[in-house]
Amino acid sequence: MKKILAAVVVITLISCNSETTQTKKEKSAKTALEKKISKRDLTINASNAYSDLFLDSTAMISFFIQEKPGDSLVRRITSFYNTRNYQYAWFNSAGLTEQGRGFWNLHEYAATYSNDSFLVNKELSKTINTLLNASSVKLSAAQKNMLQAELTLTSHFILYTLNNVEEGFIKRKEMERFVPRFKEDPMQLADSLLTKKHKDGKYYADVNEPYKQLKTQLQHYYDVAKAGGWPMIDASAKSLKTGAGGADIILLKKRLFLSGDMSQDTLPVYDAALTAGINNFQLRHGYAATGQLTDAQLKDMNVPVVERVKQLLVNMGRMQWIIHQPEGQLLMVNIPEFKLHVMEGKNKAFEMPVVVGKQGNNTVMFTGNLNQVVFSPYWNVTPDIVKEEIYPAMQRDPNYLASHNMEQTGTDGGLPVVRQLPGPDNSLGQVKFLFPNSFNIYFHDTPAKSLFQKDKRAFSHGCIRLAEPAKLARYLLKDQSAWSDDKIDAAMNSGEEKYVKLQKAIPVLITYYTAWVDANGLLHFAEDIYGHDKDVAEKMFL
Repeated sequence: MKKILAAVVVITLISCNSETTQTKKEKSAKTALEKKISKRDLTINASNAYSDLFLDSTAMISFFIQEKPGDSLVRRITSFYNTRNYQYAWFNSAGLTEQGRGFWNLHEYAATYSNDSFLVNKELSKTINTLLNASSVKLSAAQKNMLQAELTLTSHFILYTLNNVEEGFIKRKEMERFVPRFKEDPMQLADSLLTKKHKDGKYYADVNEPYKQLKTQLQHYYDVAKAGGWPMIDASAKSLKTGAGGADIILLKKRLFLSGDMSQDTLPVYDAALTAGINNFQLRHGYAATGQLTDAQLKDMNVPVVERVKQLLVNMGRMQWIIHQPEGQLLMVNIPEFKLHVMEGKNKAFEMPVVVGKQGNNTVMFTGNLNQVVFSPYWNVTPDIVKEEIYPAMQRDPNYLASHNMEQTGTDGGLPVVRQLPGPDNSLGQVKFLFPNSFNIYFHDTPAKSLFQKDKRAFSHGCIRLAEPAKLARYLLKDQSAWSDDKIDAAMNSGEEKYVKLQKAIPVLITYYTAWVDANGLLHFAEDIYGHDKDVAEKMFL
């Protein structure tokens, strides 16, 4: 306790401008300590801060006295909030910030699959899970449980980073900027990230490959923006055909050259090179490669380069929360990409298309542990779907349940409790995969196979539909000798629900990246289907 109080007193003295008489040794000690604590940034205020909640520094001191974090952590937490002018990092008045969600996903993975026992905190988990499951919240800085959660998360963030990233690759001041602090010019932010030099040659990008890949792309897009950007393409471009010529062709080729989709080419002819460039652009933006532009693709093509710089910066921020050293199997869904990636360490075993929640029924970003496969499942219809869709249909058509292979098993709150029987028309298809969570989200098959042919696949009520569910079932059960491929196929077609527990649960990570670089070094952009980019950008940029 004495050490903590002493550290607090020292920190308090540092922040003052008193001219007390000191020995050279005392002055040297004070200077060394000052270098370890960032100065308070008084330019941050309610009008430009990233969060709209601010904490009282005296409350932080009370936290230090209660939790006894030790002198080093006291200094780091103090420095962290000095650079934010004591605004919250993980919460705002509407609940968890995106960075709060991002770190919490990483936090839960690490608490489950690493030896970071300090991350296990029942009270913190209760607070976070309550927020995650609330339909809407209104937080205030006066709520003691939120202050406790905020400061506990910060201490966990600092300790996690120190424990899991090789020393020197995340500088203290960089760690303090993992969470945006105030609105700033995106080009200035990009410039600072790209030009910052370290004497020891150690950079965070060197221990986070996806982040490094986006940073490389940021340099290119920053350079294009500084040079004046790229030309806007007229809607008439969608009617251009092979063999056409003219100034519009030159403009289109210039646009595709600047985004790296084709080599520089000034021939005013719609030739094979232009077709290849359009195909490349389409693939990078989530479309089938047809060589013929559409209205939606022209809209993507005419996004100003500065907006792409913002998108890269937002997604670089998200990639700070990836698992640094994944070990073993991992199932990762990137919502805007509409794809499931099955990972083994840093290597990809396979991937498949998925269908995710439509706007208003968003698939939530979280971590879970897949532990059960259910063959020939019942579909227990959720109360909101019963209320909004099934019950009105039952009132219109008394034979609705029977015609849809459904049955009522009871009532709850005045609404029927409904389930769909196993069978070829079951909405969950022939198999589902459970990773218990409070959001009632899981993977499952679907009879609506045609949806996987679409470029944009946000159609579900929130659960994730798989293009190749049998492939995933075989993969998950490959080490359980009782489940050969033939037995899996039989169980999927039996019409009798059967639960199979995995010998070892596999982590599931649901993410939201609208910009990423693939294994071939190709930069992809995806539609911001839930508006998360927009929300973050409005808080980050002037």
